[in-house]
Amino acid sequence: MFGRHHHHRGHWRGQADEHHGRHPFGFHGGHDGHHGGPRGRGGRMGRFFDHGDLRFVVLKLIAEKPSHGYELIKAIETAAGGAYTPSPGVVYPTLTLLEELGYVTASDAGGGKKLYTITPEGEAFLVSNDAPVRSLFQRMAEAASASAAFSPQILRARENLKTALRLKLHGGQLTAEQIAAIAKAMDDAAAVIEAI
Repeated sequence: MFGRHHHHRGHWRGQADEHHGRHPFGFHGGHDGHHGGPRGRGGRMGRFFDHGDLRFVVLKLIAEKPSHGYELIKAIETAAGGAYTPSPGVVYPTLTLLEELGYVTASDAGGGKKLYTITPEGEAFLVSNDAPVRSLFQRMAEAASASAAFSPQILRARENLKTALRLKLHGGQLTAEQIAAIAKAMDDAAAVIEAI
């Protein structure tokens, strides 16, 4: 997606390939929503991030709040609405590379954890790549929206409404008052949903 950004590309590809094979960040359409792309309205969206995109996301999140690796994994999952969760095997090598590039520093937070903080060089890198960074977070927001449409709770509630309406409409002659009450209940529900 952002193939025009070649900054440190050789180094990035070399280290990533050493650890992860042909697809360094594991976003090549896996067999579930955790390691491939999320399911959108038209089916699987394929690879969630293109090569090198994850560094932008991780660095932006660190810029907003110094974080541990696990916190970054959960933050990405939250930003994508649960549609995608990166594995530690792609996040931690990315953090190591960002540290090697001088974009973040890591301090010992105890318990074997490292706290990552952005550097001035990292901030400058984000500024120079503002457009792709914004595009990536927009993509995650869209994935979160699509994911919500297929959440078990919403699907269950929608089916309950359809079933109740079908049973009522086919259960015998409705009075004018019943018809008006049903229509009002549905209109009220629509208004509540729109206002959320």
